[in-house]
Amino acid sequence: MVLVRQEIGDVLRDVRLRQGRTLRQVASRASVALGYLSEVERGQKEASSEILASVADALDVPLSSVLHEVGDRLAVLEGLGYDGMGHIGATVPDTLPDDLVAEFDSAVR
Repeated sequence: MVLVRQEIGDVLRDVRLRQGRTLRQVASRASVALGYLSEVERGQKEASSEILASVADALDVPLSSVLHEVGDRLAVLEGLGYDGMGHIGATVPDTLPDDLVAEFDSAVR
């Protein structure tokens, strides 16, 4: 089972470590308890949108960037690929089944 809280925690930890910041520094700047932020990063707690926004701000990254990265990771875990234009998503056929076209045509007439 894919856990969103796990992916959120992984992304937050990855950003923090890339910046060379400690958990204590980010928790202090975000006004979040150190232990709670640690649990969020480990995927053990579901952070509220307010907490996520505060942590993203403390990391100097837009919340949308964090959520975008989480979405990309979830798509990979769900087995969705990229289309030719760099978008994640399942392949959508460019044709309709003949019986569906016939049904539509008869309903329009």
